[in-house]
Amino acid sequence: MFKRLLMFSLTFTLLFNCSVTEKPEFVKLDNIKVVDSNSKRITLSADAFFLNKNDVGGTLKTDDLKVYVNDTEVATIISDEFDVPRKKDFTIPLTVTVETEKLIDKNSLGGLLGSLISQSLKVHYKGDIKYKIMGYSSTYTVDEIQDVKIKL
Repeated sequence: MFKRLLMFSLTFTLLFNCSVTEKPEFVKLDNIKVVDSNSKRITLSADAFFLNKNDVGGTLKTDDLKVYVNDTEVATIISDEFDVPRKKDFTIPLTVTVETEKLIDKNSLGGLLGSLISQSLKVHYKGDIKYKIMGYSSTYTVDEIQDVKIKL
């Protein structure tokens, strides 16, 4: 009888003293840069910064985060689940490789030539990052545009 009472009170205490329903705070998407570029592909990376004040972790996943270069959709980031550390600031890397032929079409050729002359690209990350923990889920909307320098 005493063991049951102890287990019940321990479970009750853990459930009500841990903050589980607060989702981690999405701080910003930053450090968008060209990691590598050549005549066949361009590799872009960005960091999504979060702050988790919860006593428990969870997982983050990008299912439908689109990448636009010079207003042309070039890729979709679909990632594995990232483990969220408890009570900690953390970042998740968002890396994508874009084939240069996707950047070249009739509508964006002028923008691409302008980018080559100015040596910068307008990179736009747009979509959702999903957070899940113990049946609770939430979505963060990402909509970040940055001009990044390219090296030829």
